[in-house]
Amino acid sequence: MSKNKGALQPFLKWTGGKRWAVKDLKNLIPESYGRYFEPFLGGGALFFHLKPYPATLSDTNLELINTYRQVRDECEQVVSRLQRLPICRDQFLKIRASRPRTNINKAVRFLFLNRTAYNGMFRVNQRGEFNVPFGCKEGTRLCDPTHFRRISKALQNRSIRVSDFEAIIDLAESGDIVYADPPYTTQHNNNGFRRYNENLFTWDDQIRLADACLRASARGAHVIISNADHFEIRTLYKKLNSTVRYRYSSIGSTSICRGPVAERIFFSSTFRSG
Repeated sequence: MSKNKGALQPFLKWTGGKRWAVKDLKNLIPESYGRYFEPFLGGGALFFHLKPYPATLSDTNLELINTYRQVRDECEQVVSRLQRLPICRDQFLKIRASRPRTNINKAVRFLFLNRTAYNGMFRVNQRGEFNVPFGCKEGTRLCDPTHFRRISKALQNRSIRVSDFEAIIDLAESGDIVYADPPYTTQHNNNGFRRYNENLFTWDDQIRLADACLRASARGAHVIISNADHFEIRTLYKKLNSTVRYRYSSIGSTSICRGPVAERIFFSSTFRSG
């Protein structure tokens, strides 16, 4: 196990990212552990904070995983190409409509849209077309070369895969770490949770995830799961410890949808409050 000094911030904006929860999550990490597995990579906030080695990072989003691989393997090309692109609506619409063929060009497109789309959202329609409007803040930069180089270094010799979460969690053995942060919304924790989350992550997938994490825990792995604070979710993880944390949500069309929301962290290792 290696937890390198010099925590990093994620290089992607990601809906549901856990930058806000990193301090709580790191206190659930044992002082000594084996391999690190993160099967819902997203922005990778906990990974970049810990920089563990060895590590397996995975997701089902092909464009996301390709971008991580290109930043790891072709960082200078990514930086050079991003620095040549102007930030404006016309450029955004041109890149949004493009269909690049090479992996490096796909990553540059992904990063440009991530920086300049409204709220950094990644959303496609049923035809697979990116359909988020232009909406970046004044002063937005497409990349900080120094930061990208540090990110690239942190990703060296890490396994980055396109995979379903269950196959990755099933690799974890005694002493390993699994951190699972599946897609979910907390806006309807106590009212229509399944209905509002079905398009993000089905209830059958929630059950599969809980079963996979409990199997890993039974093998001696340390499992940590971020999820909604909902009674049905709590039932799935009743064999694990848990703690609730609150964050402020600014997403929503009305004031009722904005404000403090509860999220729950389930874990199999002893909680260290320090």
